[in-house]
Amino acid sequence: MKKIIIAAVGMLMLQMSFAQTKLDRSKRPVAGPAPKITITEPVIFDMPNGLKVLVVENHKLPKVRASLNIDWGLVYEGKKAGVMDLMGQMLGEGTKTMTKAEFDEATDIIGADVFLSSSGGAASALTRYFDKAFSLMGDALRNPAFPQESFDKLKSQTITGLKSQEKSTSAIAGRVSSALNYGKNTAQGEFTTEESVKALTLKDIQVAYENYITPSRAYLTFVGDITPDQAKTLANKIFGNWTGKKLELPKPGDAVNPQKTEIDFVDVPTAVQGEMSMGNLIKNPMNGKDYFPLLLANQILGGGADSKLFMNLREKHGFTYGAYSSTGSGRFQSLFKASSAVRTEKVDSAINEVVKEIINMRDGNITQEELDIAKAKFNGSYALRMEDPSITATYASNILINNLPKDFYSSYLQKINSITIDDIKRVSKTYFNETNSRIVIVGNAKKIIPNLARLGFPIKKYDRYADPVVEEAKETDAAESAKTTDAVSGFSIIEDYLKAVGGKAEIEKVTSVKAVISMDMMGRSFSGNFLRLNPSKTITEIKMGDMTVMKMLFNGETGYNMQMGNKTDLNENEIKEQGDEKSIVPQLFYNTAAYKTEYLGKGKVSGEETYRLKVVMPSGRTSVQQFAIKSGLLLQEETTTLAGDAEASVSIEYKNYQKVGNILMATQIVRSVEGQEFTVNLSDIKFNEGVTDTDFK
Repeated sequence: MKKIIIAAVGMLMLQMSFAQTKLDRSKRPVAGPAPKITITEPVIFDMPNGLKVLVVENHKLPKVRASLNIDWGLVYEGKKAGVMDLMGQMLGEGTKTMTKAEFDEATDIIGADVFLSSSGGAASALTRYFDKAFSLMGDALRNPAFPQESFDKLKSQTITGLKSQEKSTSAIAGRVSSALNYGKNTAQGEFTTEESVKALTLKDIQVAYENYITPSRAYLTFVGDITPDQAKTLANKIFGNWTGKKLELPKPGDAVNPQKTEIDFVDVPTAVQGEMSMGNLIKNPMNGKDYFPLLLANQILGGGADSKLFMNLREKHGFTYGAYSSTGSGRFQSLFKASSAVRTEKVDSAINEVVKEIINMRDGNITQEELDIAKAKFNGSYALRMEDPSITATYASNILINNLPKDFYSSYLQKINSITIDDIKRVSKTYFNETNSRIVIVGNAKKIIPNLARLGFPIKKYDRYADPVVEEAKETDAAESAKTTDAVSGFSIIEDYLKAVGGKAEIEKVTSVKAVISMDMMGRSFSGNFLRLNPSKTITEIKMGDMTVMKMLFNGETGYNMQMGNKTDLNENEIKEQGDEKSIVPQLFYNTAAYKTEYLGKGKVSGEETYRLKVVMPSGRTSVQQFAIKSGLLLQEETTTLAGDAEASVSIEYKNYQKVGNILMATQIVRSVEGQEFTVNLSDIKFNEGVTDTDFK
């Protein structure tokens, strides 16, 4: 029932469009003088248990904020990847003396904000209520209840979140880039998977808590309407007798860049664009001599709409909506990366332009105007950040954690504005690399890879979890080859599926379908009806209460979409796409001349082994479908769909197969589009009744 999915995508696009705004880029802001920044130095004292306390007085407002940050550095979780994040979430699920509901009520009643995470917590409230808010934070950190039901709930939510990102090209690119650059078996390169979260137990959460929630290497910062004496009294009251394991800052070995620049490709056949990034590993400590020049160099290369990458890839060539670069910093190895989501047919050209701009920076092709614009950006954004008193807390602890000079932040803009073009040239040549880089690309391999050969870089293929893809060796023995080819084919997969759901004869008896739809999307509940009359007449109407929010009608030749009262006729491409399904079971026609199928090999969906089948529809749309080897049923589909002029990548899971008449149908359809996920439930399904031609007039 892909028609229902198309309709729902249209609704999603409508809701997302409300958040879109237009920016006037025709006028460049005039740079003013660098503002003068005054930062109050904190009063610092150490507690006997190792907790370091910083106090920044600011009596302008009757409000206090405290933040506790545990500096455990990098943690390699291995087979328990995800345990630290889940442990942090569990800290907010109640204490030994208060349920979560009671804790939340106690926080709300005083108008406070209390935040917990695996690296500590924070509390903010009006001065008169701050002691209570601070006590709540301390109780959560020191006496978590860790209820089993909360663990089960958060574990399920985490898995759902991971599933929603499975088909996101940007999420895949980020995951694979980190894994390949740092190594999958390192703290910076590992990633959380559905399997690693499913394997976690409540005991794992408790062990992580015991190992890492400790006053050792912890910084407690007070900012606001509080004196050092008051802060000291409060810190001793809540955390004075707190004990825990002594932490040592890990010292991981450095990863290495490839000997020669290479392309690392992840094939996502249904991707509507190519996600690409080019980068190399660097060391950029905040107390290093190159920290400030590198900030400005990155700003010039890819820091915003005035940068070289943006002006080249978007404004000059129209390859993308935006192109950016970034450089990490800190005590550990970090990654310089230039990235963009690019039109599929222009990925190779975009890479070529990125390489050109990196070489431009390394060759010193930088103007004074570019440098002045970059400085103005920092002058303005830094001044805005300083308007938030809580940022002072971050800066104060950063100075200690990163071993920075006391005037690091008060002289920040002075250092920025002293940078010269020669400084930019020097750091560009040192840190921006085009000869020993990784170019990670996620997209449609058949459309992108043939054009990459001209770039001259070796191409390596990886799956979505950064494992190398081993190309199947071609059999030289003709008999063995024939045996392999005959075992599984697109034809056989479709035939097995049709048998599994009831057989061709039963499917052909169904000429019409009527069903009730229900779904939740973006916190709202919707219901509606779906009607279909073969070969391709459809109506999908979705309501919120008594109000129709979306209706799509196709009468076999023309049709329309109506959203919130706005009616739009289907365009030529949408009409073609409507014709892709000619039956309630579209696969009934897949083995005819109008469709092209190709067996892609084995796969897995939620741990179940599958056959992967590529289908090219009559409209030209491509779908990759996965059928369970054991049952023959369709479990998952990755495709694209149109919502007006917009093309979106869609992932669909088919679940809860139930018998309707003599046919098995998926009555729960879970789809994800552009990172948003919702579930469509079908009920009261009727075949060959309640639908006539007059419904589609």
